[in-house]
Amino acid sequence: MGNSKRVGKYAWKQGVEALIADLIAILPSHIMRLALYRHVMGMRLGSGVTIYRGAKIRYGRGITIGDGTTVGEHARLDGRSGLVIGRQVNLSSEVAIWTLQHDAQSTSFATTGGQVTVGDYAWLSARSTVLPRVSIGRGAVVAAHAVVTADVAEFAIVGGVPAKMIGVRNTDLSYSLDYRIPFM
Repeated sequence: MGNSKRVGKYAWKQGVEALIADLIAILPSHIMRLALYRHVMGMRLGSGVTIYRGAKIRYGRGITIGDGTTVGEHARLDGRSGLVIGRQVNLSSEVAIWTLQHDAQSTSFATTGGQVTVGDYAWLSARSTVLPRVSIGRGAVVAAHAVVTADVAEFAIVGGVPAKMIGVRNTDLSYSLDYRIPFM
């Protein structure tokens, strides 16, 4: 098979997967969405996970989400290079986590990337963005609209573009997220 045929077949498969993910994302039933994310998209989801409507999922087979984690409306999760999200994590609305991007220095516009890890009890606030090869520590907070380009220490509070440390979070975290609201 020629290279252009392989690229075409890959593009077709990616398009179908994106369509399926978009259809799952608009279902009004939380239970149905989770079942389809697990069994059709291949996502590994812990117990008590909540994924609100409108989430954009890329390559679900590369995504693992721990117990009690909440993914807000219209969040973007990219599993192409591996995405591991811990327990009791709050990903607010419109958060974007990317594991693959184009290399700005590449003459052929090649892709580059790596796994992203989000530790237990982390909180990524609304519209924050995490770029490839980043680890966000346990209990860390990423402020709204921040762009994370480097690792974030445990319990650090970061904000800005690019994200810089702006504070330290309380280390005595024991809450349990349970945001399963019917029809959300």
